[in-house]
Amino acid sequence: MSWNPALAPTCPEGTAIDSIETLIIPRSRDMGGFEVRRALPAPKRQMVGPFIFFDQAGPAEFLTNQGVDVRPHPHIGLSTVTYLYKGEFQHRDSIGTNQMIYPGEVNWMTAGKAVTHSERTSPATRAHPHSLFGIQTWVALPEGDEDREPDFEHRSKAELPFLDAEGKQLRLILGSAYGQRSPVKTFSEMFYVDATLAPGATLPMPDEHEDRGLYVVEGEVLVAGQSFEPGRMMIFRPGDPITVVAGSQGARLMLLGGETLNGPRYIWWNFVASSKEKIEEAKEAWRKADWDSGFFDLPPDDKDEFAQAPPDR
Repeated sequence: MSWNPALAPTCPEGTAIDSIETLIIPRSRDMGGFEVRRALPAPKRQMVGPFIFFDQAGPAEFLTNQGVDVRPHPHIGLSTVTYLYKGEFQHRDSIGTNQMIYPGEVNWMTAGKAVTHSERTSPATRAHPHSLFGIQTWVALPEGDEDREPDFEHRSKAELPFLDAEGKQLRLILGSAYGQRSPVKTFSEMFYVDATLAPGATLPMPDEHEDRGLYVVEGEVLVAGQSFEPGRMMIFRPGDPITVVAGSQGARLMLLGGETLNGPRYIWWNFVASSKEKIEEAKEAWRKADWDSGFFDLPPDDKDEFAQAPPDR
């Protein structure tokens, strides 16, 4: 696709770094063979637009017969977004989905009132050494969509809008940005972009969205003359024109944001809701483990185990 004029750089006025409202340095934790960095929720910021959870998984290397086994676990009040740079996952859920995901594709699962899913490395991939590197996010649903029926949508790499010119490669995963719109059905206005920049390339942040942030995955970027290394999330002040400049090794970024919701969300374990009552209801239902007539069910082809809810604090 030819270059989009909407991507012409717009330099910020002056050099003030106070266009960055919040700088987040993710917490790291070992998940048994690979590292996860969690940027959202953070003490100073619960959400960026509707994005309420942001995890970087890996990069990690696995030996033969090793892999990831995220056992069946529940969600309410959100949509999960899985996007990979390397490796694969096999997604199974309680509405009957069994879907592989590979780099550049997107898995979008809307929990609504209740869903259960697992993510595992497939037997075919475990048969040889392999890599894993990707981002998983949660998008909080508008209050009117929290009790909708669960749903799942997969989009291939070829289906997602892609822009490539002037040292910039952008894949639009969700929402709208730079004159393009993703085919994935969302429930509020947002943008989520995988951006790869050549050394010295410049990229303006989308300016049509209320809340905007970026996460440095690889390389280094400069904003108003200050450099930021991998594992940094920046959230910008509304309305400020922002241009990002890639460092000498280039950079890979995730751009995210959108319209803010009508208020903060409660979050406990894998549950997100606009009320504490919804959280408590889901918590009690999962602990009962009544798969036949209860609130939750297990994936039909992954019923042998499930994640235990953590204790109340």
